[in-house]
Amino acid sequence: MSAQERLADALYGLGWGVVKKLPEPVAVRLGRSIADLAWKQRGKGVLRLESNYARVVPDASPERLAELSRAGMRSYLRYWMESFRLPAWSKERVKSGFHPNGLHHLTDGLAQGKGVILALPHMANWDLAGAWVTTELETPFTTVAERLKPETLYDRFVAYREGLGMEVLPHSGGAAFGTLARRLRDGGLVCLVAERDLSSSGVEVRFFGEATRIPAGPALLAQQTGALLLPVTLWYDDSPVMQGRVHPPVPVPETGTRAEKTSVMAQALADAFATGIADHPEDWHMLQRLWLKDLEPRPSDGARS
Repeated sequence: MSAQERLADALYGLGWGVVKKLPEPVAVRLGRSIADLAWKQRGKGVLRLESNYARVVPDASPERLAELSRAGMRSYLRYWMESFRLPAWSKERVKSGFHPNGLHHLTDGLAQGKGVILALPHMANWDLAGAWVTTELETPFTTVAERLKPETLYDRFVAYREGLGMEVLPHSGGAAFGTLARRLRDGGLVCLVAERDLSSSGVEVRFFGEATRIPAGPALLAQQTGALLLPVTLWYDDSPVMQGRVHPPVPVPETGTRAEKTSVMAQALADAFATGIADHPEDWHMLQRLWLKDLEPRPSDGARS
C-alpha cells in the first residue's frame, strides 16, 4: 500500500469515526468550510467540474461557471458530511431526509413482481436515497461498487453501504451481471449509478450535445429480465430534505437487434439524466473527465483509427 493510499484510507476512516459524532449544524459548517477552501485552491477537480458545467450551461459566463463550481463543491461536501453521518442517523431522520416525486413508478413496478432497475447519475446523495428505500419502503436492493485502492478503503465503503441495508457487489470480476439478473427475476430491486462508463463496453450516447459513453448494464438487464428501468435524479434545495424524481420507465424497443435496443435505451436514459442535471447542475458531482473529447484515447480506439 502506497503512502497516498494509506492517507486516503485514514482520512475516510476519520470521517466515519469522527464526523458522525458531530452535531449536525457543526457538520454542515465544516463541510461548507472545506468546500470553500477546496474551491479557492482551484485544483484539478474544481477545474474539471467547471469544464463539465460548461457543457451543461453552454451560455454561462466565466463568473457564472465559478459560481456554479462553488455551489457544486458545497453540494459535494454536503454529500460527504451526510454520508459520514448516515450510519448514526435514526430511522426517523432517514425517512424525513428525502422526498421523491414520481414514487408511484417504483412502487407500482415492485408490485408487479417483475423487478425494477433504478439508474442514477452522480447527483446529490444517492446513498441517502438508498437508505430511504431500505428504511421507508422497507425494500432491500442490490448495487455495484467500484473497486477502490487500497482494498481496505473498498472494504470500508462496502461495510458502510451494507450497514444501510444494501447488498453490494464488486464492479470487477464479471459475476455482478448474473447476480443482478437473478435478483431482478426474483422480483427484486437493483440500483445503479450509471452516467459514467467504468468499463470498455459502454454505449455511446449524445449528452448535452457531445458524445460520451454510459454503462450498457441497465438496458441489458431490462432486456434480459423484463425488469422495469427507471431513471432517477436527485437534488438539494435550501432545506435539510433532499429532493428527487423517479422518471417514467424507459421502454424496451419492440424491434431491432440487442445492440440497437441497448443504444436506444441508453440514449433515453442519458436524456432523462440530462433533464435533471440541467435543472440542478450544481448538484451533479462530476469531478472527472466524462466526454470522449476529454478522455485519453483508448488502445482499441487507436486500433480502429
